[in-house]
Amino acid sequence: MGEDEVLDIAYKEKVRGGNWEARAKKYLYFLLLSSYFLLLSSCSLPRIVILDDPLSPEEHINLGVAYEKKGEIDNALKEYRLASKKLPLAYLYMGNIYFQKNDFDGAESAYRKAIKEDPQNADAHNNLAWLYYTKKENLGEAEELALNAIELNPSKKEIYQDTLDKIRGAKGK
Repeated sequence: MGEDEVLDIAYKEKVRGGNWEARAKKYLYFLLLSSYFLLLSSCSLPRIVILDDPLSPEEHINLGVAYEKKGEIDNALKEYRLASKKLPLAYLYMGNIYFQKNDFDGAESAYRKAIKEDPQNADAHNNLAWLYYTKKENLGEAEELALNAIELNPSKKEIYQDTLDKIRGAKGK
């Protein structure tokens, strides 16, 4: 489209009483941007490839926690997955997200992976026990997991004891 056509559009707008200057400018900007993007798409631009993750696993965990606090659990899960490549603790966080999403199979898998990667993780034992209590299944294993949690981290005995008491109560029914 040439200059004559742009002027023709401007003339028609002027005759109709519209804001022909603003419309003509917008049209010219559109033509310029279209030409620019067409030129860019035909050129070979250098690509930047990041080979190493700039964030540490701990930073991914922190970012995931921040996303969780904002209610963005899918973004949190993504960060925990990235952290899990090098930090087994991330599986605990992933399990908690799956639990929130009522994806109990995903939660169980993540908690089991957390325990496998770090058998001393008392929270993973307790959370898997709580998952079984919630599902009302594997209550015998749940009781053992809660007892393990208490043994592994006595400083959180009150929390883990609550899980254990609820499991024992469910078993008695």
